[in-house]
Amino acid sequence: MTVIPSATTATPAPATPPRWTDLLATATEDSLAALEEAAGQDWSRHAHGLDWSCRQTLDHLALGLTGYAGLLIVRPADRYITLLASLDPQAPIPDCLDGLRIAATFAASTIRDTPPEARAWHPWGTSDATGFAAMAVTELALHTYDITRALGVPWAPPETTCAAVVARLFPDAPSGHSPSGTLLWCTGRAPLAGLPRHVEWRWDGTVR
Repeated sequence: MTVIPSATTATPAPATPPRWTDLLATATEDSLAALEEAAGQDWSRHAHGLDWSCRQTLDHLALGLTGYAGLLIVRPADRYITLLASLDPQAPIPDCLDGLRIAATFAASTIRDTPPEARAWHPWGTSDATGFAAMAVTELALHTYDITRALGVPWAPPETTCAAVVARLFPDAPSGHSPSGTLLWCTGRAPLAGLPRHVEWRWDGTVR
């Protein structure tokens, strides 16, 4: 007699790997919504835990996303790219957020079109398209957190997003904690129960 496994005894299907372009698109929308809520605040304040102002942090974020796209396009083996992109220093914050959307969309399009075998240099590990996607998502999560904390807007990085980037970029991260708490601990932004707070940190973008 053939026994048909019940739903409780069937082997669970393997977890579906994250679609990084989707994660990046979601992270972009989450970040922009939070930053738009803070647009009327004083962006000359220091971002939480950083030496930069909130305005400078936003510029760094747009530069980083554009830079990741550039690295995947040029694919250097040992250097950063020479193209530097910045937001108009005279533009109001809502217009600068349009610039951030452009940078994030540019990064997502480049990641989508980059073949899986392509590699590009990064000081924290030569990586592939998924690695750079994880870096871009991490930049959005962390710097949106830094800015919103400084400007009094309640926001936390989404758990699903954090789980994906911790798995990709922080292979030695401790288990048993929330993904968002783990990401903030890995990047020196918050304590984690039973563990000393990080002073220096870096991710591991190498291909795995």
